[in-house]
Amino acid sequence: MATVVSLEGKRKAPTLDPLLALCADSMVQVDREIRVRMRSPVSLIPELATHLVGAGGKRLRPLLTVSAARLCGHPSTDERAIKLATCVEFIHSATLLHDDVVDVSALRRGKPTANSVWGDKASVLVGDFLFTRAFELMVEVGSLDILGVLSRASSTIAEGEVLQLTSQRDISTPEATYLEVIKAKTAKLFAAAAEVGAMVAGRNGPERVALESFGMNLGIAFQLVDDALDYSGREAQLGKTVGDDFREGKITLPVILAFLRGRASEREFWKRTIETLDQQAGDLERAQALIDRHGALADTFERARHYGAMARDALGLFPDSALKAALLEAVDFAIDRAH
Repeated sequence: MATVVSLEGKRKAPTLDPLLALCADSMVQVDREIRVRMRSPVSLIPELATHLVGAGGKRLRPLLTVSAARLCGHPSTDERAIKLATCVEFIHSATLLHDDVVDVSALRRGKPTANSVWGDKASVLVGDFLFTRAFELMVEVGSLDILGVLSRASSTIAEGEVLQLTSQRDISTPEATYLEVIKAKTAKLFAAAAEVGAMVAGRNGPERVALESFGMNLGIAFQLVDDALDYSGREAQLGKTVGDDFREGKITLPVILAFLRGRASEREFWKRTIETLDQQAGDLERAQALIDRHGALADTFERARHYGAMARDALGLFPDSALKAALLEAVDFAIDRAH
């Protein structure tokens, strides 16, 4: 009889390293293009932009663009994919600058936010500069279809920001509205980043649809995990202050679920702390305890796994390859950041 040896506990944690390694040459070009496009005779612009964009990070969204293009057979030597990836990063960075002003955030990627260093006005205006640079890059690529995808994504992101603002501190916000917000604010750019990768490779049929679906579902999973980590993660890992969402009265899925499942006294706690922002010492710890008691974190992660599975399924029509395997691992990385 064969002996079955359990590998439980020995599974290697998923990372972005394989995807980054396969696309390293393209990402070097993207970083170079970013530095060139941030130049301006107005010294504050590159100084502030470099503080955020130059901080690096994993550049997941532009990585999706170049890897999607490669998955569709696009040569890495074509500068159009590089320009599109740079465009995607600039759209993302512009929204971060604006987000941090709206949210009065103090940390981003473990560093002081631009608004906390240079002030709100400078951050908003440099965000606008990055948006204009993004549209210059779209025009240079020379495709009205691609311009349409990215401009619609930019519009949708702005709509998501406003929708989140209108639902902020409204503890009765339904889960459907929350999902609408994260689809618009986060997932739409993931979807567009992957979709234009297929488009620049000339794949406007099933591959384009599949990669748009891949990006959308990956983006939803990514944001669900982010929102859960705000109540469960460690500050050093997150690169931001744990509990920021709570302090700002943001309505995220862990809060929605804990509120719906709580007793009357618990609901009064959420109304006081979220709706009126009357927060006292120990309230964050109590919020974390209530979220844990009602299984809100576990269910948020479960929903993330559901969307992650749909992202993986979307790649099913592509033949097996090292690049496809790396993209599948990127889905696992987005979800397993919680551990």
